[in-house]
Amino acid sequence: MSDAAVEQVAREVKDVKLENGAANGDNTIPFKDAFKMFSKFGDPKSDGKQITLSQSDKWMKQAKVIDGKKITTTDTAIHFKKLKSVKLGIDDYQKFLEDLAKNKKMEVEEIKRKLTTCGQPGVSTHLPKSPAAAAAVDRLTDTSKYTGSHKQRFDETGKGKGIAGRKDLVDASGYVSGYQHKDTYDKSH
Repeated sequence: MSDAAVEQVAREVKDVKLENGAANGDNTIPFKDAFKMFSKFGDPKSDGKQITLSQSDKWMKQAKVIDGKKITTTDTAIHFKKLKSVKLGIDDYQKFLEDLAKNKKMEVEEIKRKLTTCGQPGVSTHLPKSPAAAAAVDRLTDTSKYTGSHKQRFDETGKGKGIAGRKDLVDASGYVSGYQHKDTYDKSH
Protein backbone atom coordinates (compact mmCIF):
# COMPACT_ATOMS: atom_id res chain seq x y z
CA MET A 1 0.00 0.00 0.00
CA SER A 2 1.17 3.48 -0.75
CA ASP A 3 1.56 6.19 1.88
CA ALA A 4 -1.42 8.08 0.45
CA ALA A 5 -3.62 4.98 0.78
CA VAL A 6 -2.50 4.46 4.39
CA GLU A 7 -3.28 8.08 5.24
CA GLN A 8 -6.71 7.77 3.59
CA VAL A 9 -7.53 4.66 5.66
CA ALA A 10 -6.31 6.38 8.84
CA ARG A 11 -8.57 9.40 8.14
CA GLU A 12 -11.56 7.13 7.51
CA VAL A 13 -10.96 5.25 10.77
CA LYS A 14 -10.68 8.58 12.64
CA ASP A 15 -13.93 9.80 11.05
CA VAL A 16 -15.71 6.57 12.03
CA LYS A 17 -14.38 6.88 15.57
CA LEU A 18 -15.55 10.51 15.79
CA GLU A 19 -18.93 9.57 14.38
CA ASN A 20 -19.32 6.79 16.94
CA GLY A 21 -17.96 8.95 19.76
CA ALA A 22 -14.76 7.02 20.37
CA ALA A 23 -12.40 9.99 20.12
CA ASN A 24 -9.08 10.40 21.91
CA GLY A 25 -10.39 10.30 25.51
CA ASP A 26 -10.87 7.30 27.78
CA ASN A 27 -14.27 8.41 29.04
CA THR A 28 -15.98 8.72 25.67
CA ILE A 29 -19.29 7.09 24.92
CA PRO A 30 -20.32 6.19 21.39
CA PHE A 31 -22.46 9.01 19.98
CA LYS A 32 -25.44 6.71 19.40
CA ASP A 33 -25.34 5.48 23.01
CA ALA A 34 -25.07 9.02 24.40
CA PHE A 35 -27.96 10.10 22.15
CA LYS A 36 -30.08 7.22 23.46
CA MET A 37 -29.27 8.00 27.12
CA PHE A 38 -30.08 11.70 26.83
CA SER A 39 -33.22 11.06 24.77
CA LYS A 40 -34.52 8.85 27.60
CA PHE A 41 -33.50 11.29 30.35
CA GLY A 42 -36.53 12.84 32.03
CA ASP A 43 -39.04 10.91 29.87
CA PRO A 44 -39.89 7.46 31.24
CA LYS A 45 -41.99 6.66 28.14
CA SER A 46 -39.17 7.37 25.67
CA ASP A 47 -37.65 4.52 23.68
CA GLY A 48 -34.40 6.43 23.09
CA LYS A 49 -34.87 6.86 19.36
CA GLN A 50 -35.92 10.54 19.37
CA ILE A 51 -34.75 13.55 21.38
CA THR A 52 -36.63 16.73 22.29
CA LEU A 53 -35.24 20.25 22.33
CA SER A 54 -35.18 20.39 26.14
CA GLN A 55 -33.32 17.07 26.34
CA SER A 56 -30.87 18.30 23.70
CA ASP A 57 -30.31 21.54 25.62
CA LYS A 58 -29.73 19.57 28.83
CA TRP A 59 -27.16 17.44 27.02
CA MET A 60 -25.43 20.46 25.49
CA LYS A 61 -25.33 22.30 28.81
CA GLN A 62 -23.81 19.29 30.55
CA ALA A 63 -21.24 18.98 27.74
CA LYS A 64 -20.56 22.74 27.94
CA VAL A 65 -21.49 23.23 24.28
CA ILE A 66 -24.07 25.79 25.41
CA ASP A 67 -21.94 28.34 27.20
CA GLY A 68 -24.09 31.46 26.96
CA LYS A 69 -21.57 33.22 24.74
CA LYS A 70 -20.92 31.41 21.47
CA ILE A 71 -23.94 29.05 21.54
CA THR A 72 -27.09 29.80 23.53
CA THR A 73 -30.39 28.00 24.03
CA THR A 74 -31.94 30.49 21.61
CA ASP A 75 -29.51 29.34 18.91
CA THR A 76 -30.33 25.70 19.53
CA ALA A 77 -34.06 26.41 19.44
CA ILE A 78 -33.80 28.22 16.10
CA HIS A 79 -31.82 25.44 14.44
CA PHE A 80 -33.91 22.68 16.05
CA LYS A 81 -37.16 24.24 14.81
CA LYS A 82 -35.76 24.47 11.26
CA LEU A 83 -36.26 20.71 11.03
CA LYS A 84 -40.00 21.23 11.74
CA SER A 85 -40.35 18.45 14.28
CA VAL A 86 -40.88 18.31 18.04
CA LYS A 87 -38.60 15.27 18.34
CA LEU A 88 -35.60 14.38 16.19
CA GLY A 89 -34.16 10.98 15.35
CA ILE A 90 -30.40 10.48 15.35
CA ASP A 91 -30.03 11.27 11.61
CA ASP A 92 -32.02 14.51 11.89
CA TYR A 93 -30.14 15.37 15.09
CA GLN A 94 -26.84 15.10 13.23
CA LYS A 95 -28.26 17.44 10.56
CA PHE A 96 -29.22 19.81 13.40
CA LEU A 97 -25.66 19.67 14.78
CA GLU A 98 -24.16 20.30 11.33
CA ASP A 99 -26.45 23.30 10.75
CA LEU A 100 -25.68 24.70 14.21
CA ALA A 101 -21.92 24.22 13.78
CA LYS A 102 -21.94 25.76 10.29
CA ASN A 103 -23.90 28.80 11.49
CA LYS A 104 -21.68 29.30 14.56
CA LYS A 105 -18.45 28.65 12.62
CA MET A 106 -17.52 25.62 14.70
CA GLU A 107 -16.47 22.10 13.82
CA VAL A 108 -19.16 19.41 14.12
CA GLU A 109 -16.51 16.97 15.35
CA GLU A 110 -15.66 19.31 18.25
CA ILE A 111 -19.31 19.51 19.29
CA LYS A 112 -19.69 15.72 19.02
CA ARG A 113 -16.49 15.22 21.02
CA LYS A 114 -17.87 17.37 23.83
CA LEU A 115 -21.24 15.58 23.67
CA THR A 116 -19.63 12.14 23.89
CA THR A 117 -17.21 12.98 26.71
CA CYS A 118 -19.63 14.68 29.12
CA GLY A 119 -20.69 11.41 30.75
CA GLN A 120 -24.12 10.09 31.57
CA PRO A 121 -27.06 12.41 32.10
CA GLY A 122 -27.41 13.59 35.64
CA VAL A 123 -28.77 16.32 37.81
CA SER A 124 -26.39 19.25 37.92
CA THR A 125 -24.63 19.82 41.20
CA HIS A 126 -25.06 23.07 43.06
CA LEU A 127 -22.17 25.42 42.82
CA PRO A 128 -20.67 26.70 46.05
CA LYS A 129 -22.10 29.95 47.33
CA SER A 130 -20.24 33.11 46.54
CA PRO A 131 -18.69 34.86 49.55
CA ALA A 132 -21.15 37.76 49.24
CA ALA A 133 -24.15 35.41 49.23
CA ALA A 134 -22.76 33.44 52.17
CA ALA A 135 -22.26 36.67 54.17
CA ALA A 136 -25.82 37.79 53.42
CA VAL A 137 -27.27 34.45 54.51
CA ASP A 138 -25.17 34.48 57.68
CA ARG A 139 -26.31 38.01 58.49
CA LEU A 140 -29.98 37.19 57.92
CA THR A 141 -29.88 34.02 60.01
CA ASP A 142 -27.98 35.52 62.98
CA THR A 143 -30.67 35.47 65.70
CA SER A 144 -28.67 37.77 67.99
CA LYS A 145 -29.47 40.68 65.63
CA TYR A 146 -33.23 40.12 65.69
CA THR A 147 -35.34 42.82 67.37
CA GLY A 148 -38.88 43.20 68.64
CA SER A 149 -41.21 40.22 68.74
CA HIS A 150 -38.92 38.19 66.49
CA LYS A 151 -36.27 38.23 69.21
CA GLN A 152 -38.64 36.35 71.53
CA ARG A 153 -38.83 33.39 69.14
CA PHE A 154 -35.33 32.21 70.14
CA ASP A 155 -33.65 31.28 73.43
CA GLU A 156 -30.29 32.63 74.59
CA THR A 157 -28.33 30.12 72.49
CA GLY A 158 -30.14 31.10 69.29
CA LYS A 159 -32.22 27.93 69.11
CA GLY A 160 -35.84 28.43 68.07
CA LYS A 161 -38.58 27.94 70.65
CA GLY A 162 -41.00 26.48 68.13
CA ILE A 163 -44.69 27.29 68.54
CA ALA A 164 -44.04 28.82 71.97
CA GLY A 165 -42.02 31.53 70.24
CA ARG A 166 -44.69 32.23 67.61
CA LYS A 167 -47.93 32.25 69.58
CA ASP A 168 -49.09 33.48 72.96
CA LEU A 169 -50.07 30.31 74.77
CA VAL A 170 -52.94 30.39 77.25
CA ASP A 171 -51.93 30.11 80.91
CA ALA A 172 -54.22 27.44 82.33
CA SER A 173 -52.87 27.69 85.89
CA GLY A 174 -56.16 29.02 87.30
CA TYR A 175 -54.86 32.48 88.14
CA VAL A 176 -56.29 35.64 86.63
CA SER A 177 -54.00 37.26 84.12
CA GLY A 178 -51.99 40.03 85.68
CA TYR A 179 -52.06 38.48 89.17
CA GLN A 180 -48.71 39.32 90.78
CA HIS A 181 -48.54 36.85 93.64
CA LYS A 182 -48.93 33.52 91.94
CA ASP A 183 -47.89 30.51 94.04
CA THR A 184 -47.53 32.63 97.22
CA TYR A 185 -50.75 31.51 98.89
CA ASP A 186 -50.08 30.03 102.28
CA LYS A 187 -51.99 26.73 102.50
CA SER A 188 -52.02 26.82 106.33
CA HIS A 189 -55.16 29.02 106.43
